[in-house]
Amino acid sequence: MPLFNKKQGASAQRKEDEPERRRTEPEAKVQRVKLQFRCQQAQGSPTGIISDFSNIKELYQQIANCYDFPPEEILFCTLNTHKADMSKLLGGQIGLEDFIFVHRKGRPKEIEITKTEDALGLTITDNGAGYAFIKRIREGSLIHTIKCIEVGDHIEKIDDVNLIGRRHFEVAKMLKDIPKGTVFTMRLVEPLKAGFCLFDLMQKQDRLQFHCGLAFWEILEINKTRDKPDDIMQAGIDKINNLLESFMGINDSELATVIWEKAEGKANSMDFAEAIDSSDLEELGFSDDFIIELWGAITDARAGRLF
Repeated sequence: MPLFNKKQGASAQRKEDEPERRRTEPEAKVQRVKLQFRCQQAQGSPTGIISDFSNIKELYQQIANCYDFPPEEILFCTLNTHKADMSKLLGGQIGLEDFIFVHRKGRPKEIEITKTEDALGLTITDNGAGYAFIKRIREGSLIHTIKCIEVGDHIEKIDDVNLIGRRHFEVAKMLKDIPKGTVFTMRLVEPLKAGFCLFDLMQKQDRLQFHCGLAFWEILEINKTRDKPDDIMQAGIDKINNLLESFMGINDSELATVIWEKAEGKANSMDFAEAIDSSDLEELGFSDDFIIELWGAITDARAGRLF
């Protein structure tokens, strides 16, 4: 009898709870539908609605499904501008109000270059899916004099070496290691260019839309495990990033963060150098002098001298 009463109580409790569930479940669905993102091709296209992704490669696949082209055609994405503005690159985070613009492969070009200087003047980044491309060209540099090389160009080959799938620091090191005086060929692919017809981004009716999935999507954060850096850490990372750009033509906050973390608990440059050499960073071939410069940036940040 007591067992029966318990079951009755549980049944009654479920009946009382059921209306509550019926009220909350539709509300949950409404919240899920809101986590969708508007997208256009940078050269001009109808607006697509993209969802159901948690990393860059999944995002590219959803965009490719939406517009019916292979994901391998995507060079990079920018936020809230159709221009190849490297300050607007889609990186580790995206906001719910951000508008994604997709830059696809355009015209390939091969340029023969004589390396007359030690540094070419390139800053290289990558899209997280196997394509390294030019993020910045230093004014007055060798590359700056070659007008057909532009920011946003994907570096596909150096001579006969295919660079698809290489990280940006690998490509930068390969270019840096080319001896001065060498003639080499660089095969580039520029972003697709066409007359851009800007659709009304805020209009929600009377526009063509493509819908690609309605599943719940958590806001993209490539590195979710790290806490937000404090001011000292951020100053140190920024300084390390500047040194990386000078040394290798790399602008990479994640790599700079890894280098900063290698210095944690280290009291001198020798311990720091040993931490670098015993990690995957050894492959980057940092010289002793450069490691000393990195250590100087770290100690300056710790002492508050970068503010």
